[in-house]
Amino acid sequence: MKILKYLFLLLLLSLVALTVFVATQKGIFSVERSKVINSPKATVYNYVNDFRNYEDFESWAVEDPSLKFTFPNKTSGNGGSFSWSSEEEAGNAITLKTKDGESIEQKMKYDGTEADVTWTFKDTLAGKTKVTWKAKGTMSFLFKIYAALNGGSDKVIGTIYEKSLVNIDKNLDYETKTYAVKVDGVVKKTETPYIKQTFTSEIAKINKNARIVIPKLIHFSETNDLSANGKPFIIYHTYDTAKGLAKISICLPINKEISISSGSDILSGKLNGFDAVKTTLKGDYTHTNEAIAKTTAYINNQKIIPELGWSHLEILSVSKLDVKSPSKLVTEIYFPIKPKVVPASAPTTVTSPDYQAETETDASGTTTPATTVPKPAVQKPATQKPAVQKPVTPKPAAPATTTPAKTEEDSEF
Repeated sequence: MKILKYLFLLLLLSLVALTVFVATQKGIFSVERSKVINSPKATVYNYVNDFRNYEDFESWAVEDPSLKFTFPNKTSGNGGSFSWSSEEEAGNAITLKTKDGESIEQKMKYDGTEADVTWTFKDTLAGKTKVTWKAKGTMSFLFKIYAALNGGSDKVIGTIYEKSLVNIDKNLDYETKTYAVKVDGVVKKTETPYIKQTFTSEIAKINKNARIVIPKLIHFSETNDLSANGKPFIIYHTYDTAKGLAKISICLPINKEISISSGSDILSGKLNGFDAVKTTLKGDYTHTNEAIAKTTAYINNQKIIPELGWSHLEILSVSKLDVKSPSKLVTEIYFPIKPKVVPASAPTTVTSPDYQAETETDASGTTTPATTVPKPAVQKPATQKPAVQKPVTPKPAAPATTTPAKTEEDSEF
C-alpha cells in the first residue's frame, strides 16, 4: 500500500511540476514559414484570399475528417470570414486588410488561442511566387501544454504551415494547368434584358470586381421581384491591354425589361441580338488571354469582319460563386462580328421547250396537223385537246444557288 501511495504522490507532484512549468512559460508565440509556389502571383493570392479554399490546403483540416466548415456569403477580401468546429475544437477567422496581390492580414481564434496572421506574396523568376506565412499571438493554457509536450510552438505550428504550403503548391499546380480552350465558331446571340453596374476597371481586377458586384445584382433582383434569366455576364465596351484598363458592364439577365429611377447605382438595359464568334474556356481565368488570341486568329483566318463598336462579351457559365476549384470554371467568350451579307440570286431564265408538230386522225380517217400549245415561262401546265398525246418534257431549269443557313445557338438567356 505504501508503494502505491508513493507512486500516487510522485504522479501528483509530476503533474503539479508540469503545471507550474507550463504556467511560467511565455504564452506568446511567433512562427514564420516560406515556400516558392509554382504558380503566378495573382493566382496564388486569389487562392489564399478565399477562405473557401482553406479546407483543401490547411493540413489540420485535410487530416481531420470530423471538421465541419461554415462559410458566409463573403469569404474573400476585407471582411471575408469562415468558422470551423469538431468534437475537440472550434475556431474562426476573418480577413482584416488586404493589399491586392501583395499581402493579406487576418485574425484567427481557436479554443482560447489568438493569432495575428500575415501572408505576403512576391514574384520570383519563371513566373513563380514566394509565399511567406507568419503568425504571432498568445496560446491558451491547454495549447501551451500541448506545445510543451510536442517540441514547442514553433515546431507544432511551423509543421502545420509547412504541410499547408506544400498543399497549396500541389493544388494550384494541378488547378492552373488543367484547362481547355475551344473555338466553337459563328453563332447567334439572342436579345435579353438585364440589370448592370458599369465602370472602368483594371483588367487584372475584373474577376474580383465581378465577385463583388454579382451578389449585389442578385440581391437587387430578389428584393424587386425580378427573376434571373440566365448566368451573369460581362460586357467589355473597351479592352485596352496597353493601359491594362477596360470599361465594363457587369450584368445579370432578367425575365423582363424594366425602368430604374435615377439615383440608383444599378441600371437596366437590353442586349440586342448579334452574330458572334464563340470560344469556350474551361479552367482558370489566367488563360483568358490565350482564349482571346485563338478567337482573334480564327476571325482572321476565316476572313470574318469584326464588329468594332464594342470589344466582347463573357458569360460566367460556372464562376467562383458556383465552385471553388479553378479547373472547373467555365467562361463563354463572344466576339461580335458583322452579319454575313448573302448576295441576291440572279433571275433564272427559263427557256421554252421546242415542240414538234403532232398529227391527229378524225373520225373520217383524215389526218390533220395537231395544234401545238407552247407552255408559258412560269411553266403552268398546257391545256391539251382530248386527243391522246405524248407528254411534253420541258428542259430542266438551272437550280438557284442556296446559301446554308447559319446555325443558331440555343441562348443561355
